[in-house]
Amino acid sequence: MIGWAITFLVVALVAALLGFGGIAGTAMEAAKIVFFVAIVLFAVSAVFGLMRGRSPRL
Repeated sequence: MIGWAITFLVVALVAALLGFGGIAGTAMEAAKIVFFVAIVLFAVSAVFGLMRGRSPRL
């Protein structure tokens, strides 16, 4: 998911450089949403992992 957020961020930056304000804004919002969803899913999985008592695998 972080990869998708980075992809949307790059698309937004390229669109902003080329002058496509609407596309840049939309891509930036998508990047923010995907990033925060990834952070929430990480936090939830970390909490459940701690509750189960298993050590995290790297």
